Amino acid sequence: MSESEDSLRRRVETWMTGQMPIIQMHGGESVVRKADPESGEVVVELGGACAGCGISNITADNIKADLLMEFEEITDVRVKVPSAGDHGSSTVEGGRGGELQYGTEDPGHF
Repeated sequence: MSESEDSLRRRVETWMTGQMPIIQMHGGESVVRKADPESGEVVVELGGACAGCGISNITADNIKADLLMEFEEITDVRVKVPSAGDHGSSTVEGGRGGELQYGTEDPGHF
């Protein structure tokens, strides 16, 4: 990971912590999977209680809109939300600030 990608990733994580605390308050988790300052692409994955939540699509839309407005270098935002029942090592069970526990295979649910 390049220094500029790491910097953008950290800034997006910090923004998520400050602007989207409701995710954690409701038992959800988020992780920035990708933050490429060259292409402007950011990928955020929601997990925990976000999986199967009736308003997770609204949360995802808000994250997309807000990141595009807040960060000049971001031009494309994708927010992945696993469907209900998708828990375990292939999702974001590690959450923000913890050890990420990605599966080695594509869970195929995004």
